[in-house]
Amino acid sequence: MMRALLTAAALAVVAACQPGAVVQDTVGQRSAANFPAGWRFPAGSQRAASAPSAMVASESPSATDAGVEILRRGGNAVDAAVAVGFALAVTDPEAGNIGGGGYMVIRKADGTVAALDYREIAPLAATRNMYVDANGKLTDASVVGHLASGVPGAVAGMTEALRAHGTMSLADVMAPAIRLAKDGFVVDSALSESLTDAQGLIGRFAGRDVWLPGGAVPKPGVRITQPALARTLELIATRGAAGFYTGAVADSFVAEMKRGGGIITHEDLSRYKAVWRTPL
Repeated sequence: MMRALLTAAALAVVAACQPGAVVQDTVGQRSAANFPAGWRFPAGSQRAASAPSAMVASESPSATDAGVEILRRGGNAVDAAVAVGFALAVTDPEAGNIGGGGYMVIRKADGTVAALDYREIAPLAATRNMYVDANGKLTDASVVGHLASGVPGAVAGMTEALRAHGTMSLADVMAPAIRLAKDGFVVDSALSESLTDAQGLIGRFAGRDVWLPGGAVPKPGVRITQPALARTLELIATRGAAGFYTGAVADSFVAEMKRGGGIITHEDLSRYKAVWRTPL
């Protein structure tokens, strides 16, 4: 399950607010930056990152590097966001994974704005009382286990965003993620701590084989490879969303659902569509 929605990475040009700094408001006037009383990070207390044209921010240094790589190869912000989104599925699955979903809000240099909704949806077999027991008491099935999963939207959303607003091919923007899955990445302290906190849950499911090698949480500095995930990402890179929602990946997904008492079916997967919304 995801701790945070996969927003396919935050990409922005950032201006630092230092003491006495000014910010540009919507009508072109300049005003002093104000911080709330009690704010943990008062102006000037932190060294701000800066860049001349673009920045990439994500939960994972390796995923951030994937986005920077795409920008340096001439990709636009959407190309980079999709690259980061797929890379997060490899290096920080709590923050982003292809079994989850999210949103993307886009503003292009020409002023075009768009919002894409690719949140998970309820399976067709979902029922009103599926998370209560025979006595009407709420269970933990909505947050732990196969019934907790919605029909995943991340792959449909990121591929659709790239189709509509990207400039590079899916194979190109997914290349960093595939490389990270095949060749591995180095676990950092944040991921190791996250896995430590969640090891009781992870140990109950198939993810233990990846994230608890030898039954133990990997320490910072350990390299993790994921060849099965690499094969899945390669199918998506080659076939697009169909490589995830149909074929061998979908077959494995549905088989795992059946093994664990889940209700997501081939029909659920094949029917899923990301939806363009009107930005507020």
